[in-house]
Amino acid sequence: MLASAGHAAAQPAQAPPPPGLPGVPVMPPRQQGTPDVAYPDGASGDGVVVLIVLVDAQGSVGDVTPASGEEPFVTAAVTAARGWRFDPATRNGAPLAARIKMEIVFHAPAPIEPEVPAVDTPAPIGPGLPPPPPPPVVDEVDVRGQRPAPGATSLGRAEVRQLPGAFGDPFRALDALPGVTPIVSGLPFFYVRGAPPGNVGYFLDGVRVPYLFHVGAGPSVIHPGMVDTVDLYPGGYPARFGRYAGGIVSAETAAPRTDLHGEGNIRLFDAGALVETGFDGGRGTALVAGRYSYTAAILSLIAKDTRLDYRDYSARATYDVTPDDRVSLLTFGSYDLVAQTAAGIESVLFASEFYRLDTRWDHRFGPRTNVRVAVTGGFDQTRIPGQPRNSQDTLGSVRAALTHVASEHVTLRAGGDATIDHYTADTRPYADPDDPDTKRFNALFPPRNDVSFGTWADVKLDLGPWELVPGMRVDVYNSDGTTAVGVDPRIGSRLHVAKPVHVIHTLGIAHQPPSFLIPIPGLAIGSLRGGLQRSIQSSAGIEIALPEATTATFTVFDNVFQNMSDTLGVTQGNVIDNSLKESRSLGSAVGGEVYIKRKLTRRFGGYVSYTISRSTRSVDREHFLSAFDRTHVANIAAAFDLGKLWRAGTRFTIYTGTPIVPPGGQGLIPPPRSLSPERDPLFYRLDLRLEKRWNLTKTVWLSFVAEILNATLHTEVLQGQTIGPVTIPSIGVEGAF
Repeated sequence: MLASAGHAAAQPAQAPPPPGLPGVPVMPPRQQGTPDVAYPDGASGDGVVVLIVLVDAQGSVGDVTPASGEEPFVTAAVTAARGWRFDPATRNGAPLAARIKMEIVFHAPAPIEPEVPAVDTPAPIGPGLPPPPPPPVVDEVDVRGQRPAPGATSLGRAEVRQLPGAFGDPFRALDALPGVTPIVSGLPFFYVRGAPPGNVGYFLDGVRVPYLFHVGAGPSVIHPGMVDTVDLYPGGYPARFGRYAGGIVSAETAAPRTDLHGEGNIRLFDAGALVETGFDGGRGTALVAGRYSYTAAILSLIAKDTRLDYRDYSARATYDVTPDDRVSLLTFGSYDLVAQTAAGIESVLFASEFYRLDTRWDHRFGPRTNVRVAVTGGFDQTRIPGQPRNSQDTLGSVRAALTHVASEHVTLRAGGDATIDHYTADTRPYADPDDPDTKRFNALFPPRNDVSFGTWADVKLDLGPWELVPGMRVDVYNSDGTTAVGVDPRIGSRLHVAKPVHVIHTLGIAHQPPSFLIPIPGLAIGSLRGGLQRSIQSSAGIEIALPEATTATFTVFDNVFQNMSDTLGVTQGNVIDNSLKESRSLGSAVGGEVYIKRKLTRRFGGYVSYTISRSTRSVDREHFLSAFDRTHVANIAAAFDLGKLWRAGTRFTIYTGTPIVPPGGQGLIPPPRSLSPERDPLFYRLDLRLEKRWNLTKTVWLSFVAEILNATLHTEVLQGQTIGPVTIPSIGVEGAF
């Protein structure tokens, strides 16, 4: 690439072979024209920058992430790459989104020599002259899945790593998105467009995950190095997801790599590591990751009577049996414990663990058809509050999915899944069967099997400027001798109305068995006698591409909830006792969302996220605000490249308080409440992040990271009680090779 002051050339970068099923005929993107990268002002000497460039199915550059390099060369390369155009990658002639890795070499400009009169001499032509430099070569093609469905918001790990208060964890960034309402600042449970946490489904590569975060405002239960993207579907989500009446959080693991690589970090409260490599000439890959908290040791210095502990693990292996067949194994698990000691006796306040083992087979039936069959086993366990016993869930499931590209404009997808959950509880030693507590426990947690199975199908239609995705899902549930059926039609639409403008609509119905306010492993409400929960989810929005790689989205939504079992949304009381009673409510959530974003990985990036909403509940003839309604929720974040591989960021969060529940009321139904109650005070906090990075080689880097959530040490008031301040400082070292 010639430049006006110096020289920069794109060369092949060393990279692993393309992920995905081997043998799939993929043609990589081809760059259009002759790119031009200017030698940056103020630079000296030569420089090398490696970029990971995402080229969408239209040939536009959607994302540029620097993999290595130093300033100011990195900024010059990233800025230039955002303006490149490509002929998109194709499989069997159909365009695909793809990642490419490009190496840009900068050469210092030659010294300026005195100007001499120009001589009109023809350019030499003849044999023996060096040929012109070849065009840039694409070295790595990473064929990605389809872009998120209409109405979804996608988070990549590279960008989330720069978000203050997220601690580099993609899942902890979810509460910064529009439509998301936190229960309490710093705690990883949130409402999504009025739906409580227990109605939000969590998935990793299609595997159901009971919860996302460790206890004590800890990190996610999945090592962040495993995660490539996290998609939030606040409503009207694709037909392949079901059995949740709220939103869906779906994470996809990073594609397997055959080169030896890894990463690790050591922080104030935990340490983690990930290593992956290939074997058998690249036919197989193996990955192992884990995290361990030494919070218990730190707490013992300041709170000797309290013990808090968590740990998790992840592992994956893949093997290409034939050019058209891949078998994979994915396993992950998590453990959490909070205990206190009094009079020499330790009491467990909370203890939970879960484990998953997922085996899958991917097969390619020709260039246009792929199928996946997977079998999952798992075990969940939680200590019952106030009881010296545990409740367990041993589960097994099977799922299958088929994707067929009928034409350039039509993609058919269909599948089915079945799950059985076997719930049990520990037998209390020497328990008197006639004891009231024993009877109560056995009545609340009887052994049982919950069975569910469903089928789904949708079609993705690319009709020129209009993308339309109609779908249907049908689920059958059986629990405690009761059967229920949920029929869930869905449709999503993205219409290109002008060069920078898209109009996005979603509409869908979703069903779910009764659930707790928050997800608890090994626990479920074991009765369908009251019927399924149901939600009708609709939204409409406009997405606008603004200058300087900025996008703005404006959305309005209207969700209707029927037969809801979130009793804490309408009253206070014991979580387990109230949730297991046959009390149902109607509800609704209406509001608007604003999301203006410039990627945080840029030299200067940031976003504004704002939600205004109203969430109500109705029980019998009473109509009132939900107990966790927050009218305004806003987040403002900014990240800065300070030069010399220093980066800084800040995030400001503010939201209104929840309605104050009137005192008194001994039953499920609280004293009369209005639609204009008094509220707790509003809450705000400031998060900060500072990072210094050293690129030791082209592939090895080391960073010092200092980060703090709620640097202002603000306390929060919930139902008149002061909480906190929930402040989480983090100082650590991160690195990768």
